[in-house]
Amino acid sequence: MRRIAITCVLPKEITEEFSREFDVLFLLRKPLTSPGELQSFANELAGCEALVVAPPFAVDRSLIDQLPSSLKVIATYSVGYDHLDLVAARAKGLSVLHTPDVLTDAVAEVALLLALGAARRVTESEQLLRSRHWPGWTPTQLIGQSLTDKVMGIFGYGRIGKAIAIRARAFGARICFHDSRPKAVTDGELATLVSDEQEFLGSCDVLVLAAPLNQQTKYFLDRRRLELMKSSAIVVNIGRGDLVRDDDLIRALRDGQIFAAGLDVFSNEPGIDDRYFDLPNVFMLPHIGSSTMEARVMMGRKLIAGITELFSGRVPTNSLT
Repeated sequence: MRRIAITCVLPKEITEEFSREFDVLFLLRKPLTSPGELQSFANELAGCEALVVAPPFAVDRSLIDQLPSSLKVIATYSVGYDHLDLVAARAKGLSVLHTPDVLTDAVAEVALLLALGAARRVTESEQLLRSRHWPGWTPTQLIGQSLTDKVMGIFGYGRIGKAIAIRARAFGARICFHDSRPKAVTDGELATLVSDEQEFLGSCDVLVLAAPLNQQTKYFLDRRRLELMKSSAIVVNIGRGDLVRDDDLIRALRDGQIFAAGLDVFSNEPGIDDRYFDLPNVFMLPHIGSSTMEARVMMGRKLIAGITELFSGRVPTNSLT
């Protein structure tokens, strides 16, 4: 059996499936921070042909340069791959795998949960109940917003973005998306393309950030763009924490520049900016977008299939290099 190393705790069912297919070396690790840790970890990989990691475990050039010659595959238990240095991996001749197409439904569901939670002031409502001082129903208590007939703008209109649009339409929302690519077109009757960024942001009642993180999208939502939005607008982030500049979003939420935010991802996870905890108009989840058993199992099977194909000399559909 081919030997592989796994650095993260996986669901029991997937751990068992990996163990049936491969000779698994479990090297459970937190992110490596020192040269000594990198060298020690690389030494432990001797004889391994594949390395399975998950965010936030980074596989950057400093680690890749020290990987043993036996290692041929890096597989990340995630769709996102900003924690991997693809350039360095290609230079070393490594194949890189991820888990696309299997998280779509789970993440889209959480996007709607975040939108509804922020719109209907769930954080404040739960705090009121848990305080044991709820006085009972009143006509003015915790009045929020409806999604019906509101404009939901999606930044990052890929598979997940489209799945969000389909679900939001069921709530009566009107959907638009922003894409600056010349070949981008309106998605039939489902979602309207708005190429002008200022027009897009100004039209959003709910802005959903579903884009991948790269040099073009990092800190997309900053002070300048927030100032283009309605004071009644809601921001939802299910993409990556660094799509948002925390200082600017926190300021906008605190000052009433926007109505609320629903956040499942954060910069520097798990080190969430403490100021978010003090904002009653923030509905937060601990990065559970893909946390369904169905998605987690499919993620593992996607990697098992991809590694098996690579070992058989084929190029899997989930290959990044």
